Amino acid sequence: NFLSSCWFRSLFVHKVDARKDAHSNLLSKKETSNLYKIQFHNIKPECLEAYNSLEAEVQKRLHQDQDYPCEVVGSWNTWYGEQDQSVHLWRYTGGYPALTECLQKLNNNKEYLEFRKERAKMLISRRNQLLLEFSFWNEPLPRPGPNIYEMRTYYLKPGTMIEWGNHWARAIKYRQENNEAVGGFFSQIGDLYVVHHLWAYENLQTREETRNSAWQKEGWDANVYYTVPLIRSMESRIMIPTKISPLQ
Repeated sequence: NFLSSCWFRSLFVHKVDARKDAHSNLLSKKETSNLYKIQFHNIKPECLEAYNSLEAEVQKRLHQDQDYPCEVVGSWNTWYGEQDQSVHLWRYTGGYPALTECLQKLNNNKEYLEFRKERAKMLISRRNQLLLEFSFWNEPLPRPGPNIYEMRTYYLKPGTMIEWGNHWARAIKYRQENNEAVGGFFSQIGDLYVVHHLWAYENLQTREETRNSAWQKEGWDANVYYTVPLIRSMESRIMIPTKISPLQ
């Protein structure tokens, strides 16, 4: 039956041993030392257009300046989910030292400090998290559009990250055929035991068809069966890239 077949298949899957190291070392990419920051900015509705223009100008300047060890992976406005929200994903090549170097330089940049003051007038609230990328997920690379993006966020039960990683290391292969997998991340600072999966689709109809097709593949059902009990809560955002986002 279904339960016994899922259990039998699980015997032959390579698993990470949670007892030997921190899950940040066991689950993240060894060949890179990238650190990611995700920002959620809740914007006054009447300021959204001005905010996008201001943010685009600052991102453009940071990308052009090789002195800053950071880059924007993607920027979006939320379409479905929390409204009047902007989401930014940054990559710091070199990990925590790169983050520290970047922040120190920005804090001494008068033009950037003025930008922050101007931006603060447009915001209702903001929050961020520092993330690592799962070793078995795609590297998030620039892609042409037009696409819509879905960020599925999972708030896991404490102590379950290794188990989550073991199941998804096998399951990600079921979600690669349409090039929809963009990146997978887990939190290090901020809200803990949080996972973000980022997907790209041509439109909402393509999203539905792609997600439904996964259920036709043997093994996807087992992944869902074993990972759902690990989740405390979850949410989905459908997002539209901003004009200068590398992920279009």
